[in-house]
Formats: sequence, structure tokens, C-alpha cells
Amino acid sequence: MEARVQKIISQWGIASRREAEEMIKQSRVQINGIVAHLGQKVDPQRDTICIDGKPISHSDRPALIYLLLNKPAGVVSTCDDPHGRTTVLDLLPENLHKGTGIHPVGRLDADSTGALILTNDGDLTFSLTHPSHNISKTYHVVVKGHPPETVLKMWREGVVLEGKKTRPAKVRLIERLDNQSKLEIILQEGRNRQIRRVAEQLGYPVIQLHRTAIGSIQIQTPKAGFLGVGDYRHLTPEEIIFLKNQFSNRQLTMNN
Repeated sequence: MEARVQKIISQWGIASRREAEEMIKQSRVQINGIVAHLGQKVDPQRDTICIDGKPISHSDRPALIYLLLNKPAGVVSTCDDPHGRTTVLDLLPENLHKGTGIHPVGRLDADSTGALILTNDGDLTFSLTHPSHNISKTYHVVVKGHPPETVLKMWREGVVLEGKKTRPAKVRLIERLDNQSKLEIILQEGRNRQIRRVAEQLGYPVIQLHRTAIGSIQIQTPKAGFLGVGDYRHLTPEEIIFLKNQFSNRQLTMNN
């Protein structure tokens, strides 16, 4: 059965869908000895797919891995960094990131900390990072100053960034500190540096930003305990089912 080559590479766990697209753009992928183009359809039963001259097949697919990492500050949410900064993969043992195709699902800013999912399930990654997806993410955010209820109300209702209003958010005050406030913010979208940009625009810049949960997947749980800074754990079967249900729900929405 024919499918786009980047989808096959992703399904086989060789790379995420976006990484596969980059490989194709860089002319690293060949189909039957000819450089592939983005969107090209292939039949895995009939065609030979090579990456960097090495044939790949479904049997090359590594076991699926699903991890939750408590990302420290100063670590970038990428698989490699041209500037030599520490990446999230550097925090994992070699047996989890060498040749497994594991990659972060979405990103946290280098200065931000907290929950980040890593997997080599390319289809799941594509689904969870698609703009139409609305999985909630919970953050504890320390901002400068003491925003009044009127400002928090504006934040909840949406703020215009680059001509487009943000989706409604849940924003509540956790505690007031000396010239600082700690907020809990729950978003169902992930625009670039969204919380930092909104806070800056409202006049209360972010001092610290920590993601505590992705949907029902939390850094601190009664069953798994607390995940230390820089530590990781395998997702529980229930958490994996939660993520795959998000993927299934999106597929149903697209087909209706």
C-alpha cells in the first residue's frame, strides 16, 4: 500500500515526521536509488528506501519508547544543537537514544523547566504537535509584580499576539510574593513562547516558568512519586493509553 515516504519513515520509528521531512529536504533519502522528494509516495513492499545510502525496513523499527522528562533550565528541547548546548537527549542513557529514533514531543524554551514527553512513536508525535490538537498543558509561572484580577481576566479571555487572539486559558493566582506572583496557567495551545509573550505584553514579565503536567500526565503523581530535575521515567500504561486516545480522537475529528 502506497504512502508518503516521510510517513513511512515516521511509522517505522526511524525519525519523527518533521525530522523525516528535513532528511528529504537535505537529499538524504533515496527511493530505488533516486533522491526522494517531499510528499513522494512509495510502496514499502515494492520500493527500496535508503537513508544516507543505508536501506531501511519495517524490521529496523526499534521498540516503542515513551518517556516523561523533568527538563532542567539551560537544556534545549532538540535532538542536537549546532551551538553545542546540552540537549534533552544528552540527559538519557545511550541505550535509550542511540539508534532508537527518540525525540521530544514539542518544545520547552531553554530557560523553562518541567514536563516534556519523549518518544520514537512518529505518528503520535505528529498528532500531538499538530496545530489542531488541544491537549492541555499546566504551568506554574512566577511573574514580576502583582497582576490585578482585571489583568488575569484579560489573560483568561485571550490576548492578541501578531494579529491573532490566543485561545481562552485558565489562569489563577497561587500566591503573592515580594514583588512577584505565582500563577497556575492551563493552555490548550502552544504558540511560540506564548506565556512569556503574553505576560510581557500585559506588563508582568515571567521570572520562572515550569510545566507541571501534559494533560493527565504529571511530574508529581501518587503512583510514580516526584520526578527530580533532569530525571526521567517511563510512562505508565495508563498514560500511554491517554496519549493514544488523543491521537485517535484527532483522527476521528479529521475523518468527520
